[in-house]
Amino acid sequence: MLSSTLRKPSLFSFPFARLLPALFSSSFSSCKRRSLSPFLPSPFKPPFPKKIPTTISVHGSSWDDPFHWMSNTADPDLLHYLDQENSYAEAFMADTQELQRTLFSEMKGRMPPKVSTPPERWGKWLYYQHVPEGKEYPVLCRKLSCDDGFLGSFFKYKRHSLKVETLLDWNEIAEQYGYVNIGTCRISPDHNFLAYTLDTRGSELFVLQLKDLRTGSMILGSEVEGVLSLAWASDSNCLFYTLCDENQRPNRVFCRKLGTDVVDDLLFTENDLSCCVDITSTKDGKFVTINSNSRISSEEDFKNGLWLVRNVCLVCNTFRAPQWLFYILTNAPMENISLATEGYHLVRCRAEKLSLANWQDIAVPGPGITLQDMDMFHGHLVLSLCKEGLPMLCSISMPINFNGQADYIEDLNPWFFPLPSTLCSFLPGSNHDFASSVYRVVVSSPVVPDLIVDYDMVKQRFTFLHQEEVMGLATSNNPSRIQSDGDLHLEKVETSQKWTDLSETYSCERQEVISHDGVLIPLTILYSRKVQFSGNSPGLIYGYGAYGEVLDKGWCADHISLLDRGWVIAYADVRGGGDTTWHQAGTRMNKPNSFHDFAACAIYLISEGYVRKNQLAAIGCSAGGLLVGATINKYPDLFCAAILKVPFLDISNTMLDPSLPLTILDYDEFGDPNIQAEFETIHSYSPYDNILPGVCYPSTLVTASLHDSRVGVWEAAKWVAKVREKTCPNCSHLVILNTNMNGGHFSEGGRLKHYTWQEEFKDSFHSTSLGSSDQ
Repeated sequence: MLSSTLRKPSLFSFPFARLLPALFSSSFSSCKRRSLSPFLPSPFKPPFPKKIPTTISVHGSSWDDPFHWMSNTADPDLLHYLDQENSYAEAFMADTQELQRTLFSEMKGRMPPKVSTPPERWGKWLYYQHVPEGKEYPVLCRKLSCDDGFLGSFFKYKRHSLKVETLLDWNEIAEQYGYVNIGTCRISPDHNFLAYTLDTRGSELFVLQLKDLRTGSMILGSEVEGVLSLAWASDSNCLFYTLCDENQRPNRVFCRKLGTDVVDDLLFTENDLSCCVDITSTKDGKFVTINSNSRISSEEDFKNGLWLVRNVCLVCNTFRAPQWLFYILTNAPMENISLATEGYHLVRCRAEKLSLANWQDIAVPGPGITLQDMDMFHGHLVLSLCKEGLPMLCSISMPINFNGQADYIEDLNPWFFPLPSTLCSFLPGSNHDFASSVYRVVVSSPVVPDLIVDYDMVKQRFTFLHQEEVMGLATSNNPSRIQSDGDLHLEKVETSQKWTDLSETYSCERQEVISHDGVLIPLTILYSRKVQFSGNSPGLIYGYGAYGEVLDKGWCADHISLLDRGWVIAYADVRGGGDTTWHQAGTRMNKPNSFHDFAACAIYLISEGYVRKNQLAAIGCSAGGLLVGATINKYPDLFCAAILKVPFLDISNTMLDPSLPLTILDYDEFGDPNIQAEFETIHSYSPYDNILPGVCYPSTLVTASLHDSRVGVWEAAKWVAKVREKTCPNCSHLVILNTNMNGGHFSEGGRLKHYTWQEEFKDSFHSTSLGSSDQ
C-alpha cells in the first residue's frame, strides 16, 4: 500500500517529553482528581469560538454540530480562533520555561554536533547523507569509489581528486522557503540525473524537480505539481511519475522524455476512486511497474510494452530475477497450494506469462510465521517476516529449486540475520545494487541506538558499520558483544565487533496483556534500572493501531529525559496494526478492538505496579490520535494527561465527505459510511461525537497544522472546542491547542527545531535517501 495515503507521521518520535511533567504538575485541577495547584488565573481563560447551528442527518439519525463551520479553512474566524488558542497555549505553558530550557539542554547535549551515514555503493559511486555541524537538515552527497586496485585508485584520484559532490542540500531549500519536505529522491541508472519531489508549504502538493548532476544545474521547465512517486527507465532517458487528482489521490502515470520538447505521455489512468497508483522499478532496472493499490488489494502493470496483471484482492511486491522470472509476494488465493497458509506467500512466473493461471507456488510461511516484505538480489532473496510475533529477516539463496510443490520457508535453508535482541526493529537501507550479496539494515530497539549493519549473504557474516552516537552516556564506553536468537551463526563473526547496548541501565521487556475478548496484546515496557521500582512511577503509553503499520519502537534518545526521572514508557501493539490478520482484527466493524486493547494495556501498567494510578499519560499521532481520543471517551478516568498530535478525531464527518483526501481510500480501513451498520460503528466511537457531558477529562495537549492535507486542522479545533463546552468546566481549562500556522502533517522536522515545544516530529534522516520508498 502507499504510505502516502496513511493518516500517520513518517516516524513516531517524542519531542514532547519535556511537557509531560508540566502537564502533571502545572495548573492541574479537577473535580474527581485532587487539585495539585490553583485554578488558572482569569487572564488565561481559554477562548471559545462562535457556534453556528448545524444539523447532520445520516441514515435516519440527526445530531447537532455547532462547530461544523470550522471545516471551512478560509473562514477568517477560524484563523482568529486558532491564533487565540495559540496564545492561550503559550500562556498556559509560561510557567514551564525553566523546565523547557533544562530539557532542551539535556536533549541537545545528547546529540553529536554532526552526523553522517556510511557510504553505500551503487555502481562506481558511494552515496551518503550527512547533517553538517550547526545545520538542521541532511545533505545528500556522493564520491567515486576507490575499489579498482592501487593504480586505478591513483589515476582516479589524479583525475577527480575524489572530491565529494553535493547532490541535494535540504538546508538551502529551507533557507529559501522557510519549510522543506523532500518526498522522493531518485538517481538515474546512469547516475547523471537526480529527480526529486519538493513541498515548500506543508500541503504535500509535491513539485517535480530535475537536476543534471554533470553540470549541477536544475533542468528548467521540468516542474510539475502534484507528483508523488518516480521511477527511471533503464536507459535514463525516460522518467515515469504519478500525478494526483484534485483530492490528492495519485491516479495517473506519465512518462517524460529528457532532452525533448515532447509533451509528457499519459500511460495509465486509475478510475477506481478507492485505489492509488504507485510506480517503481524492478530491482535490476529492466522493468517499471505501475501498482494500483487500495487498502486491501493491489494490481500491477508491467511496462515494456504494457503487460497487465489485474486480480481482485491481490497484494504483491514484484522483483525481476535472472532467467526472466518474476518473484511475487502475494495473498492471492491459489488453488494448488497444498500447505496451509495465512497471509502472504511466495510465487513466481515467467515475464511473458503473467496471468494468475501461470503462477507457480514456491513457498509459504509455515506455522507461526507471517511474511511482511521482500527484496531481490541476483543471488539472494531477502524476506522480512514475523515469527511468533517478533520481527525477523532472512535470506534464501537463488535460484530456488522448484519441484512443483510449495515448501515452507524454513525448508529452503534460510539464513536468519542475527539481531541484537528479540525486541529489535529494522529499516532497510537503499540496497540498490542488484548484483550485490550484501544487505544493509538500520537495526534499533528501545535500548540499542540505531545500528547500521551490512549482512553478507554469501559468507553469512555481518559487519557493524556505524552506531548512532549518544553524547554524555557513561554506558557508551562499555559496548557489548551481540546477543540474539541467531547465536548459532555467531561463531562466524569476529569477536572484536562491538555495539552499544544500554540494557544494563534501562530495562526493556515484552509482556502480553489479556484484552476484553481474551486475545493477548503485545506490550513493550521500558524503564530505568537505577530508579527504585515502587509502583509510584509516572508513565507514558504509545499507541497507533491502523493501516497494518507496526508501532515504531526504535531508539529515541529523547526518552532518556523521562526514564532518568523515573518514568515508565510503554508501547501497545493493539489490533489494527501489524500483519494481515492482526490488521483486519482492528478494522471496519472490528475497530473497537483497538480501543479495548489500548485500555487493557494501560490498566495492566497500573494493576501490575509499573505505573502509579492517576499518573499515566497517553500519546497518539494522527490515526493514533483516534485511538487515544476514543479510549478517553470510553475510559475517562484512565489517563491523567494525553498528547494528541495532528489527531484524527472527527471521523464521522470526515468519512461522510468523499471530496476530502483519503476519505474514499479509508473505507477499507474504517468502514463505508454509505452502509448503515458500518457508519453506526464509526459514529459509536468517533472521538468528537462521543465526548461525555460533565465528565472530567485528562489534561491534554493537542497539536494541529493549518496546511495538513491528511487530517484537517478543524478536527483538532472542533474537538478542543467541544471538550471545553461539554466536559467538566474545571478540567476543560487544562486542554490546550497549538497549531502550526505554516507547516503540514509532518511539520518541519529539523534536528533542533523539533525540540521547541511547538514543533512535532524529529527529522526523518534515515527515511529519505536516494533509494527510499515514496512518502
